[in-house]
Amino acid sequence: MTTSLRMEVDEYTNRVLGVIKEKFGLGNKSQALDKFADIYGDDFVEKEVKEEYIEEVLAIIRDHKKKHNKRKMTLKELDKLSGV
Repeated sequence: MTTSLRMEVDEYTNRVLGVIKEKFGLGNKSQALDKFADIYGDDFVEKEVKEEYIEEVLAIIRDHKKKHNKRKMTLKELDKLSGV
């Protein structure tokens, strides 16, 4: 999903976007802004998880449970595994 917007930026921001555009071989400054948000956006907003990723994780969990459903671990084994 994309959103169209018109914006004015100062000269420094314009130069930063130009450098990002060239560094990553992007086609335009809009893509550079997207790349900047991709790199630094997690500091401000969590990314939404894609449905395919959730389904993949759930499938891995189901497969693991099928393979190891009845397996138990003693506290001693857990301590050894965790390095305690």
